[in-house]
Amino acid sequence: MLLIRKKRGLGAGKINGPGGKIEPGETPLQSAIREAQEEIGVTPAEMEERGLLHFQFTDGYSLQCTVFLARSFTGDPIETVEATPMWFDFDRIPYTEMWEDDQYWLPEVLAGRKFAAWFEFDGDRMLSKDVRFA
Repeated sequence: MLLIRKKRGLGAGKINGPGGKIEPGETPLQSAIREAQEEIGVTPAEMEERGLLHFQFTDGYSLQCTVFLARSFTGDPIETVEATPMWFDFDRIPYTEMWEDDQYWLPEVLAGRKFAAWFEFDGDRMLSKDVRFA
């Protein structure tokens, strides 16, 4: 599995999937492709929408993320000012270096399931979770 170590912004220092904010006029899919190109120089392909993440932070910040799974990509992963690409076997995904919520939904996505989830965080600490699989 190709993941990244974020270098800046929300979650800097954590391992995560490539992604970011949707630009005006973009769909979530278009944004996911653009962000992967910008962050690690690859163009994802054979993409499937797998879930929705809803985050609420105690400081009032909130966001929604659409999760996609790409089965292939073109290009060679490169390090950029935004991220360092990293490869992991499915059984060695470093959940302790990721956002706490990832352990509750990512294994199921890799097993082929779809989901919707709601999480509350105080900084990096998860306060509550509600994960529903389809």
